[in-house]
Amino acid sequence: MRKLRAGVVGVGYLGNFHAQKYTICSGVELCGVADTDPVRGQDVATKYSTTFYPDYRDLIPEIDLVSIVVPPAQHYSIAEYFLSGGVHALVEKPLTETVAQAENLIASASRKNLILQVGHLERFNPVILLMRKHIVRPERIEAKRMAIYKERGTEVDVVLDLMIHDIDIVLSLTNSGVKKIHADGAIIRSGKLDMARASIEFVDGLVANLEASRVSDEPGRSMDVYEGSRYLSLDYVNHELRSGRMVENKKHEDVREFTFESDVTLGIDILKTEIQSFVTSASTGTPPKVSGEDGKKALEVAIEISHQINARIRA
Repeated sequence: MRKLRAGVVGVGYLGNFHAQKYTICSGVELCGVADTDPVRGQDVATKYSTTFYPDYRDLIPEIDLVSIVVPPAQHYSIAEYFLSGGVHALVEKPLTETVAQAENLIASASRKNLILQVGHLERFNPVILLMRKHIVRPERIEAKRMAIYKERGTEVDVVLDLMIHDIDIVLSLTNSGVKKIHADGAIIRSGKLDMARASIEFVDGLVANLEASRVSDEPGRSMDVYEGSRYLSLDYVNHELRSGRMVENKKHEDVREFTFESDVTLGIDILKTEIQSFVTSASTGTPPKVSGEDGKKALEVAIEISHQINARIRA
């Protein structure tokens, strides 16, 4: 069976890793990379023994699928170009800048019977996959995602940069619609929102309280999920998932008196898993694990959160 031909548009920090993963995934070969910086693009192409294209449009006859790893403002135009040209697309998050753009990409992929996958990497985190096995109907979710300030990623605000990961996870854990959102936050360094807090209430009663900062003193990523008298505590940094019991609305601290388990998964290449999943979907026609519709739903909630916070700041 012929290997699929892959390309990467945008080979900065993350795009470089996309290119590298295509060289080690099965059923695919890296056939070209494109970047607006010719020096960087040629360096990456040389490193992975492929061809550099100064203009991404020249990639289209050479590839069957593409990773689009450019600033979010360019996601829509580039993805639309490749989908219209019959190329499967993996678009980094956020999918687009607007919900209307996301809907257009979904429609384009559908018309051409193509795979449109969105790069919500945490969906492939083995700790998240493990957590899913223990959850039936979550009642409350608390998530924090803290990062030290870096210039990279500041093309968008902290909601679209960081919080959208947790928004996507929460939406994937419930089939219920969003009933109400309340959010606040602050601009600290980037000129855009750098801190955000949001409370999302769902029709079925689930409440998700999310917090994100990219001006934190220390990095940290965690999620606690409450269901009845039990809780699951997820530590992304240490790849650890723990469960316990709630006593009088507090986590019970005596491990001898409640069921306690700890699962640690180390050494997993999550980006490789994501890209291999994309390749498999493109090869077999099976739906992607993170669809364009998933990306649109997360974007819709993220935009509403950003809108609320910016409106409060301007008031």
